Amino acid sequence: MAGITHYKELGLVNTKEMFKKAMDGGYAIPAYNFNNMEQIQGIIIGCAESRSPVILQVSGSARKYADPTFLPCMAMGAVRMVKALKAEIPIALHLDHGDSFELAKSCIDSGFSSVMLDGSHHPFEENAGLTRQVVDYAHEREVTVEGELGVLAGVEDEVSHEVSHFTKPEEVEAFVEKTGVDSLAISIGTSHGAYKFKVKPGEEVPPLRFDILEEIEKRVPGFPIVLHGASSIEPQYVTMINEFGGQMDDAVGIPAEQLRRAAQSAVCKINIDSDGRLAITAVIRKVFTENPAEFDPRKYLGPAREELIQMVKRKNEQVLGSAGKA
Repeated sequence: MAGITHYKELGLVNTKEMFKKAMDGGYAIPAYNFNNMEQIQGIIIGCAESRSPVILQVSGSARKYADPTFLPCMAMGAVRMVKALKAEIPIALHLDHGDSFELAKSCIDSGFSSVMLDGSHHPFEENAGLTRQVVDYAHEREVTVEGELGVLAGVEDEVSHEVSHFTKPEEVEAFVEKTGVDSLAISIGTSHGAYKFKVKPGEEVPPLRFDILEEIEKRVPGFPIVLHGASSIEPQYVTMINEFGGQMDDAVGIPAEQLRRAAQSAVCKINIDSDGRLAITAVIRKVFTENPAEFDPRKYLGPAREELIQMVKRKNEQVLGSAGKA
């Protein structure tokens, strides 16, 4: 993988056709984050078995963890695994929350088919200018670009904000025109991490701001919208983690019915990271508690991978509506 590698050499696709089909079909493409082999295998097998298109995505820190040189080889391995399973599903490799032109360029040059430039913490004009710089470089190489307007609260890898700032619909049209982005992540009440909201017993999670989403749809009709921080924080995994020695009593996420509603709108990409982490952690804790002498990684990572497969299939079928859409 030395030098510059184009994503087509790895068997990957960009997100343009994926998003068009999702918009026309009223569903959302799953964008699952991964850090290691078991995660990428679980995601790919789950999507292959449910016949769902998929966006494999990594943050800057996850890319370092998996190794920038090794990572494109993992993506190519995922493509070959799908062929071995005799499934034909489109696969994109996406940089999640890229924070600089240099990082985005490095990812594009190594074989990523899609990148995000998150300049949401900058003033509008600076955000637009930085995003435009990435778009110009990416589009010359047929790579799609996601931008962001608005700030999500929560913590995920290197992304951390205490307070949400909802996207201003009046800024969206100008941002899309100035930058030329292919999709836009917006803030309508989702949040990063496993502790998305502070709710008291008996209280319901605050509903997503669908009024903001609807106004954005009116201003940029037919334009692909992205939801970050959209894990449901499935309660069975939180319960299992706590049952086997964990401490996640206040973990709460986005209700699945709200995500289903979003997936039928202009939202054609929904990011899921924390749910995958919880599924894996829950199973590993269970194995270690029930078999404290176990030290073979295959004996705890294998069952964790299997649980991730089932979670991915469930999300694709019941929440995103992407199952059978490959």
